[in-house]
Amino acid sequence: MRIRPAEPFELPLLQDIERAAGEPFRSLGMTAVADDDPPPLGELERYRKAGGLWVTETEDGRPVAYLLTEPVDGAAHIEQLSVHPDFARRGLGRELIDHLAALATAGGRCALTLTTFTEVPWNAPYYARLGFRALGEHELTEGLRNIRSTEAAHGLDRWPRTCMRRPL
Repeated sequence: MRIRPAEPFELPLLQDIERAAGEPFRSLGMTAVADDDPPPLGELERYRKAGGLWVTETEDGRPVAYLLTEPVDGAAHIEQLSVHPDFARRGLGRELIDHLAALATAGGRCALTLTTFTEVPWNAPYYARLGFRALGEHELTEGLRNIRSTEAAHGLDRWPRTCMRRPL
């Protein structure tokens, strides 16, 4: 499988990946997360045009995973990482993160950051295995505080969440 920038015509496919990737949250009683709409096409296009939308494609060129990123306070912030469940547990998420780490290092970024659910096995525990650590409240940058505020307004704080950081 190959990682590459997303193409405009693929954006609806990425929404389908997001919907499928949300389904496992249902088994944890997180139906609001499972039922949450994927990023709108305009938002995906904004990330794509800015160079912050990467996909992993199959041999036939079909995207099966994607990563949204943008700079936040000197770090490359992972806004979204989604892998279609049919392709889960193959290292695709890790490969996308490693790809971003290489790009971020070359671009002079100091770290990767993200926000995630603390008690979802494929969220905070997974990212910890990839070298991320949870940040204390006193370690949050202004940008991360703004992201968390937006998430809270969206209702994501119904479940424990954290900001995480992986130095580069």
